[in-house]
Amino acid sequence: MLRSRKTVEGPERAPHRAMYKAMGLSDEEIAKPFVGISHSGNEATPCNIHLSKLAEYAKAGVRDADGTARIFATIAVSDGISMGHEGMKASLISREVIADSIELMVHAHQYDALVCIAGCDKSLPGSMMAMARLNIPSVFVYGGTMVPGEYKGRYLTIQDVFEAVGSYAKGTITLQELVEIENHACPSAGSCAGMYTANTMASLSEALGIALPGSASPSADDQRRADMVYNTGKAVMHLLEVGIKARDILTFEAFENAIAVLNAIGGSTNAVLHLLAIAREAGVRLTYDDFERIRARTPHIADMRPGGSYVMYELDKVGGVPVIIRELLKHGMLNGDALTVTGKSLKESIDAIAITIPEPDGRVVRRVEDAIHREGSIKILKGTLAPDGAVVKVSGTKVERFVGKARVFDSEEEAFEEISKGKIVEGDAVVIRYEGPKGGPGMREMLAVTAAIVGQGLGEHVALITDGRFSGATRGLMIGHVAPEAAVGGPIALIKDGDVISIDVKQGRLDVELSMEELEARKSRWKAREPEQVYKYGVFAKYAMLVRSSAEGAVTNPAV
Repeated sequence: MLRSRKTVEGPERAPHRAMYKAMGLSDEEIAKPFVGISHSGNEATPCNIHLSKLAEYAKAGVRDADGTARIFATIAVSDGISMGHEGMKASLISREVIADSIELMVHAHQYDALVCIAGCDKSLPGSMMAMARLNIPSVFVYGGTMVPGEYKGRYLTIQDVFEAVGSYAKGTITLQELVEIENHACPSAGSCAGMYTANTMASLSEALGIALPGSASPSADDQRRADMVYNTGKAVMHLLEVGIKARDILTFEAFENAIAVLNAIGGSTNAVLHLLAIAREAGVRLTYDDFERIRARTPHIADMRPGGSYVMYELDKVGGVPVIIRELLKHGMLNGDALTVTGKSLKESIDAIAITIPEPDGRVVRRVEDAIHREGSIKILKGTLAPDGAVVKVSGTKVERFVGKARVFDSEEEAFEEISKGKIVEGDAVVIRYEGPKGGPGMREMLAVTAAIVGQGLGEHVALITDGRFSGATRGLMIGHVAPEAAVGGPIALIKDGDVISIDVKQGRLDVELSMEELEARKSRWKAREPEQVYKYGVFAKYAMLVRSSAEGAVTNPAV
């Protein structure tokens, strides 16, 4: 029996039916399966400003497939607008709130199936986490990328604006040039244009099989986006009919496929955190070892910003994510038998649209034989500074080995102030701590800091190490997700100015050149910091109390 029948069938449910009739539903519509359509539309961010309109297309798709759709909204935080100040502490926390709110809405109303439409960085993984947790027939669909801006004959993205701030601070561009870049970078609705976190997670939704093939790359203002959302509404009704649930799709093999595509596209380091979180919600055991194993066998073949040259709009013009998936399938680098929301395997789904998929163009997407890098782009580091692991994007830097003296800061603001004053110099190893999941709380992204470093021409000459996160737009030798974090007494809490930090990307090492005896002596003197007054209550306090390590996806669900 459909879950929703518990809410509408029988004489005792007359009040419930009356509530639906108050919203204009007929007895015929009430008799059909109910499909929840979640969207994160709001006026907080261009990524999501159009999503309430897209939800209507999904509703039409459900209706035309003989279902009854009910639209509801969840929150979404703008990472771009919250970046570089106190507001960024809310970003990762919003992922948990999004997942929780979708779970609550579906559970309360006992919807039979679910469509999730999302646009900004945390609304994508938050939606997928809810799908995994609820385990009902579910399909994800992306709200679409922003088209790039243009200025002086080149494409611009939000990354260019953040880096221009650093260039202006150094005096290499004028204030007028900064304003022109600001005015041209973001011309429309949609998520930030490069292969940053939103576009990365959209690409991985195809690799996971939880979204329709080809759904990631069309821009937000493209009519194909509306068509894809409509088809998603129809697709979820098919899953309901044949009884395929979210966890039937979100298997270990599906996550292996997603990790492979992540490395092939040079995607955001945040995807590591999000894939770990979605996997835990799906009951799949995924670890850093799986990321390293798959990275080592997967070539980097898509030349995408921030480390490369192209944006999502250009990937779409050469065929989108299916081009990458088919190229990897062709070389046995993906599990083609993994089930998808089409009701078919990944290989069958790609074969079904093969006539529309071009061969790699050689610029945006290369063939495996002509890979940009022989191995994938997301590297896990371990060592005395990060016993549980840390994450670096190797496609964002040419530096393989770095040794420098620590410049230690206990907050992002402290570091940004010193960088802005030009007090960080070549050879410094900038350490920003107490910005982890518990310590922040919220594990802030550091785009303002990293972009300022790159904008000053230091991207290949300075290392940055943090227990916080980086934006998908970050490039340079930037190492994040250091675990254990400083707030729980991890080694990063024990570092002092002048300590020598060594990084060996090829060997996967992140070390501080101190003896274990010295580290243990420092640990014996270390005391946990008291949370600031504002974090002793409310959502930040609850999050800090519940959240797990970044090496476990920074989830708050106690049952996983």
